[in-house]
Amino acid sequence: MYLQGVQNVEIPKRPRGGGSVAGAAPAAQQRLGERRAAVAVLLNWRPQYGIPFYLQYLAHWPEYFIVAEAPGGELMGYIMGKAEGSVAREEWHGHVTALSVAPEFRRLGLAAKLMELLEEISEKKGGFFVDLFVRVSNQVAVNMYKQLGYSVYRTVLEYYSASNGEPDEDAYDMRKALSRDTEKKSIIPLPHPVRPEDIE
Repeated sequence: MYLQGVQNVEIPKRPRGGGSVAGAAPAAQQRLGERRAAVAVLLNWRPQYGIPFYLQYLAHWPEYFIVAEAPGGELMGYIMGKAEGSVAREEWHGHVTALSVAPEFRRLGLAAKLMELLEEISEKKGGFFVDLFVRVSNQVAVNMYKQLGYSVYRTVLEYYSASNGEPDEDAYDMRKALSRDTEKKSIIPLPHPVRPEDIE
């Protein structure tokens, strides 16, 4: 597990509960970086997806796989995404596939920093916007993304499959325009919901 493209980021306060990051001073700096072989770490952290899914992302979009690690080696969080869409139709964009922060490292600004790094990668790749999908019921996440400058572009009906006989759940497709979209056309909300099969 090698860390590439390392950046130092000042964490504004200690983790909740008065604890500190193992092996670090209270004002410790955390390391953020691109990981080519982060799958093994994530598997020890109850990932949302299976091994083939992570390997596909690492193989195709390694620059979009960013892991935040504490000085003691603890996994603080990660973000993974990809670049997709049509340049000709001004739909080339960065997509956030997963963002997760360990409970003990929440409310430190880490999710915002990971999102910022993914947005910077998307800017460098000439994207028009960054998008993500979030459950309509997850108002904490929806509000966080709104604070980061995202807005609801459309509702996708029954995007998330349910288990245990529960009904499927709708998603918001949230977007944030990047500098290439000077007229902000990519974030003009659609007036009607769409179905998953209508998404390109």
